[in-house]
Amino acid sequence: MTRRASRTAGWGLAAAAAGIAAWAWLGASAAGPGAVTHYVLDPAKSSLEFAFDQAGAQNKGKFTRFQVSFDFSPENPAAGRLEVTVEMSSADTGDQERDDTLRGADLFAAAKFPQAHYTATQFTKTATGYEAVGKLTLRGVTREVRVPFTFRTATEIGIAVGYMSGKTTLRRLDFGVGQGDWKATDQLGNDVGVSFALRLAAAAH
Repeated sequence: MTRRASRTAGWGLAAAAAGIAAWAWLGASAAGPGAVTHYVLDPAKSSLEFAFDQAGAQNKGKFTRFQVSFDFSPENPAAGRLEVTVEMSSADTGDQERDDTLRGADLFAAAKFPQAHYTATQFTKTATGYEAVGKLTLRGVTREVRVPFTFRTATEIGIAVGYMSGKTTLRRLDFGVGQGDWKATDQLGNDVGVSFALRLAAAAH
C-alpha cells in the first residue's frame, strides 16, 4: 500500500470512528435525563371518576372503559403528550335507571357520540406538580381544558411504571350535556368534578 493510499484509508477509518462516536452520543442523549417515556394504561389498577350534584345531594360515578397513552418525562414536561379515550356508555353510578338517563339523548347521547377524547401537548411544572393544557371533545363539542396532576415514577418487578393522579372541574352545559329539561341546573348541577388515579406501564411505541 502506498503512503497516499495508507493516509486515505486512515482518514476513512477516522471518519467512520467519528460517525460511530456521534451516533453513540446521540443514543446516550436520547436515553438520558429528560428522555420521554411512552406509557400505556394498566386498567386493572386505574380509575376515572366523576361527581355531581343532583337534587341537592352529592353523587359519584365512574367510567369502567377508557384508554390512556402518555409520553412524559418529569425532567422535560414540555415534550409530553397525553391522549385519553373514554367509552361514554361505560358510565356507572350504581343506579341502572340513572345510568340509562345519563347515556340517553339529552345527556351523554352515547349512541351518537360513543367516545370522549382528550389530547394535550402542553405541559408545565407547577408548585404542586404539573398542568396539562389540551382539547376535550365531548358530545361533539371541543373545548380547552386544563388538568392539574401529580406524577411519580417507580420500578416494579423490573418494569418502569408511572403513577398519575389529579382532578379538574367541567361545566356540563359547555359541552351540551343537558338538553330539554336537563338544561336547568336546579335539579342537576352544572359543575362536574372529574378525578383520576392511573397506573401506567412503560411500553415501546
